[in-house]
Amino acid sequence: MHTASSPVAGVLLAAGLSTRMGQPKQLADLHGRPLCTYAARALANAGHDRLLAVVPPGDVGDRIRAALSGLGFEFVVNPEPGRGLASSFRAAVQALPSGLAGANFALADMPLVTADLHRALLGAFRDSGAPVVLAVYGDGEGAVRAPPHVFRADLLEAVQATPDADHGPRSLIALHRAHAVTVSVPAGLLLDVDTPEALAAAHASVPLA
Repeated sequence: MHTASSPVAGVLLAAGLSTRMGQPKQLADLHGRPLCTYAARALANAGHDRLLAVVPPGDVGDRIRAALSGLGFEFVVNPEPGRGLASSFRAAVQALPSGLAGANFALADMPLVTADLHRALLGAFRDSGAPVVLAVYGDGEGAVRAPPHVFRADLLEAVQATPDADHGPRSLIALHRAHAVTVSVPAGLLLDVDTPEALAAAHASVPLA
């Protein structure tokens, strides 16, 4: 598997139902911009060869498409977002083209993830050819493994087979953990906006654009 020069896709998972937020979190206002645009711009500015966003059906999906207009994303609809994050992974993999070295999966509700972090993941992937490259936030016993993660192309079929009960491809990551490469990330960049309280924290910690 040649990863040094083959293309890597950047995938934005933006089809969540926002059950804990009480409104479509992807479109929640953060400093005058929809929340999803922060993660989208980080992906778009990181040098991926293709960009794909997974969106929900209906009006919310249309509004996310409009928010990301001009950033270079192609879009695919997850027809069953209620089945959880694994369903968005499946929709993405089904839509990705052949010939990729891998795909970098990011969440639309993590506004502190930067283009520099994505570049670090891509660099580690191209240098190592590892099956999985993982972002790890913080150090020591308190370190947290969280997206974005890069999966090599030969693992994408297994990503697609992830069961709904697995919140993302956790079992696949565990299977390949011995050969995974990790990129250390400051703990302060880990912010997953799932609740009104987390959105308030984002207003306090996300820089003004």
